[in-house]
Amino acid sequence: MTTQSPACQLLARQDADYRGWLWVAPPRDGWLESGEGLVWSADLDVCTAWQRAGRPAYDALTPPPSEVPGAVLFWPKSHALGAWWVTALNAALPAGTPLQIVGENQGGIKRVPKVLASLDQACRKLDTARRCTLFASRTVGSARDSDAVWQTFTAEGLTLESHPGVFGHGKLDDGTRLLLKALAQSPLPARGKPLRALDVGCGDGVLSAWLAKQGYQVTAVDLNAFAVEATRRTLAANQLTGTVIQSDVYRQLEGTFEAIVSNPPFHQERAIDYGPAERLIREAPAHLVGGGSLTLVANAFLPYPEWLRAAFGDFEVLADDRRFRVYRAIKAWR
Repeated sequence: MTTQSPACQLLARQDADYRGWLWVAPPRDGWLESGEGLVWSADLDVCTAWQRAGRPAYDALTPPPSEVPGAVLFWPKSHALGAWWVTALNAALPAGTPLQIVGENQGGIKRVPKVLASLDQACRKLDTARRCTLFASRTVGSARDSDAVWQTFTAEGLTLESHPGVFGHGKLDDGTRLLLKALAQSPLPARGKPLRALDVGCGDGVLSAWLAKQGYQVTAVDLNAFAVEATRRTLAANQLTGTVIQSDVYRQLEGTFEAIVSNPPFHQERAIDYGPAERLIREAPAHLVGGGSLTLVANAFLPYPEWLRAAFGDFEVLADDRRFRVYRAIKAWR
C-alpha cells in the first residue's frame, strides 16, 4: 500500500463526506485506494490499483457515470491538462455538481482561480496545509469541446497528434530528435523480416511512426491513456499501421521483438522515478530475440549505464551531445 500523499493528507482533514465521490487524476495513495468512490484517470497503474481493490475505475477517455455526489480533481503539472480535466468534468457531470481541486503549491495549484475564470467558473479557497491548497467550485453547463485541445504539428517529415499531458506536447523534444538521428545513422541490427519493433513510452507516437515508415512491424506501449490515443492518431494521420497498447512497460505484452526503442520517462508528475526506466532496461533481454537490440536516449546524468551493463554485459554510445546520450545494447545469441 502506498503512503498518504500531501494532497490527500489535506483532504483527509476536511469534514466533507467524500463517500461515493469521483476522484479525478489522483496519485497512487493508500488512503484513497482503501476508501470509497470511483476513479477517473489516464494512468493505467492507478486504474489497475482501484480495480484490484474492487473499486470502479474509468479510463480518461471513457466518461464516468454522471450521478456522483461530487468530484475531486488532483491538479496536474500541466495547466493545459488541468483545464482539459475541468472541461471534461463540466461535460460529464450535471451543472452544479460540487467540485474540489487540490494540489501542491509548487505544482501551480495557485493558478487554478485564473484557469477556472477563463472557463467562466468561480471558486473559493477551502484550506491550505502540507504545502498544498484546496479550492471548491461547482461544475457548469458548457458547450466547450474537450477534443479541441488536440494539437497537430509536423516533425521529421511526420504529422504528429498530441494532447496535454503527453510527453513533449506540441513539439519534438531534443532527446527524441537525437535518438531519431542516431537511428538513421546506425540502423537497428536484427535478423529476418518483417522486423518487429517495440516503442516503449510511445508518447505522441513519433518513434512509432518513424519506425513504421522504415518498414518495421510496430508495437507501441505507454502507461498513459492520452499517449496511447495520440500514437493511434499519429499512425492514422501518416497512413501507417501499428499495434498500440496501454501497458506498464512490458506488463501487458506478449512475445519477443527484434528491436526495442525508447525515450523512457524518469518523472512521475514532479517526482523523480527511475522505476519504469530501470524495468525497461533490466527486463529487455526477456523481450528480445537473440541479436535483438535495445536503443534508448537519456539525460547524460542518469544511471543507465550500470543497468545496461547488468542486463546485457556491454553496450555502446551511439550519440552524445552532452545533454543527452543514445545507448544501444544487443542481446547475445544463444
